[in-house]
Amino acid sequence: QVHLVESGGGLVQAGGSLRLSCAASGGSFSDYQMGWFRQAPGKEREFVAAISWNGGRTYYADSVKGRFTISRDNAKNTMYLQMSSLKPEDTAVYFCADDVNNSGSGWYAIGSWGQGTQVTVSS
Repeated sequence: QVHLVESGGGLVQAGGSLRLSCAASGGSFSDYQMGWFRQAPGKEREFVAAISWNGGRTYYADSVKGRFTISRDNAKNTMYLQMSSLKPEDTAVYFCADDVNNSGSGWYAIGSWGQGTQVTVSS
């Protein structure tokens, strides 16, 4: 089973940028579609972005489209989320997950989850 560890979160002013990383170990990282989710205080976890096993296809929530970019480096077993033009409503704990899929009614993860990294955007 893949073990995932997120990093790169922090405090940033509105309009700023952050890059999150998700390092994988102990499994076949390159076999699976990976994704990012986030959970704000008092809200349910929501989908942010996903990337196919070879990086050829990417998917984004409407709320982050045009501002966030998901990527992966299979040689380094690492996935990234470049976040730009950050808004206070982007404040959340960000989680990475493996083996993510879309059932047609929403995105979900079958595989492992990381422990999360806090992103706080001040206004």
